[in-house]
Amino acid sequence: MASLGELERSVMEMLWTNDAALTANELRDTLAVRDGSGRVVATTTMLTVLSRLERKGFVSRSRVMRPHRYRALLSREEHTAELMHEVLDQSTDRAAALARFVGTVSEGEANTLRRLLDELAHH
Repeated sequence: MASLGELERSVMEMLWTNDAALTANELRDTLAVRDGSGRVVATTTMLTVLSRLERKGFVSRSRVMRPHRYRALLSREEHTAELMHEVLDQSTDRAAALARFVGTVSEGEANTLRRLLDELAHH
């Protein structure tokens, strides 16, 4: 899965926190995104970002009516899990990478991992 730039992350955060699909203008207005000069980002810039996110597989666009509405294809949690898998896939020693990760989690996170692994084993 491709990585996200700063504006792309901001757009995804907004889509992840909204149940409804949003238009480019709604996203632009809600995010109050600003470029380096302090001007409000143009709608065309927002449309470019949304088009890029669509090509990367992050959003889908409703083409039924205008203006087009956009929604996230994956939840924030699904995206995070995919990123974790990507990192593991790049490791030359998955077991060592997992061991290092597990060694850094909190007690609560360790308990969650144990519970999830137990549930997986019993299915």
